[in-house]
Parts: sequence; C-alpha cells; structure tokens
Amino acid sequence: MIAHLTGTLRDKQLQRIIVDVAGVGYDVHVPLSTFYDIGDPGANVSLRIHTLVREDAIQLFGFATPLEQQLFERLIGISGIGPKVALAVLSGIEPAELVRAVRGSDLGRLTSIPGVGRKTAERMVVELKDKFAKLIIDASILTEAKPVDDVREDLLSALANLGYQRAAAEKAADRAFAKVTTREFEPLLREVLKALVR
Repeated sequence: MIAHLTGTLRDKQLQRIIVDVAGVGYDVHVPLSTFYDIGDPGANVSLRIHTLVREDAIQLFGFATPLEQQLFERLIGISGIGPKVALAVLSGIEPAELVRAVRGSDLGRLTSIPGVGRKTAERMVVELKDKFAKLIIDASILTEAKPVDDVREDLLSALANLGYQRAAAEKAADRAFAKVTTREFEPLLREVLKALVR
C-alpha cells in the first residue's frame, strides 16, 4: 500500500492532481483544503496517502495534514459515506470546524456542506463524536471558534455569490487578512480574488 508520496506537482485540476515521483505520475484525489495549499505545477509536494483498493480500480487520496487523513478515514467508515462524499465534506468545511461541529452536534453547520443532508449529518454526529477522542488533534482547535467580524462575513458572502466553495473562500480570506493591513471590504476582496485565481 502507498502511504506517502513526495515528488513534483505535474498537473493540477480541481480536487485531482498528478504527482511525479522519480518519473512515475501518481493520480491523487485531494480535498480543497489540500488542493489550495500545495502550490502550482512544478512545486515540490509531500502528501500523506490513503490507498483504496477495489476490484476495478486502485485510487489514491492525498492529504496535507494527519488530521485531514484521519477525518477522511473516519468518514468513509460511516455507512452511506464513500470517498467522493468524504472529499466533498472535507472540501466544504475546514477540518478544525468539522471537529467542532460534530462535537457540538451542530447539524445546521454540517448540513450546510454541499452533498450532506440531515440524515448523513446525524450519522456523522452519532458515529464520529466518540471517535474524535482518539484523533491526533491540537487542543487549540477544539476551543470555540472566535467571533467572525462583519467584513469577513461580507467577503465570504460575496465569494459564495461568485460560486466559490466556502472552505476555499475561508482560506483565501484568512490569507488576505494576514497580508493586507486595511479592514476595508474592496481591497480585501481584490486580494482574495487574486489568491483564488492563481
């Protein structure tokens, strides 16, 4: 089984990348959180890998962090959640926020993830809540999320209206706040859009 890949990013399409390792290209499915972190084609990448073997295919799923991989593996262990839905979940919510939502039984937040209905959200809470105690998690992410300021919420709303998924929008918004000193909406939106179209 392939457990780890380190190589050069050769191609990058939404949630699917090719990693060149010593001349061999590996087709790897990744959540958006990893997709936006790994850089552009030509960059060196190092990913944790979950190998899924089926009768008709071998699929590789790559993750930038141990937490992402552990959440994916817990998710696909739930009845009715396959790898495609698990990737959609991790692409629709930050890993730390997913942990908080499940621990807090926040069905509203879970059902806001594209592809997750109420029954799936309820199964996630029932089956994952106790298992999260065994995950390797930085204790700081289990604290309550800080209040979100109005400008950030306006940014996320604008990006949602433009068709960007929430996880990607949140990541880009956080980068913009770290990079731009102003807290005015328009300069921040320009910075976020520049990051998203790279």
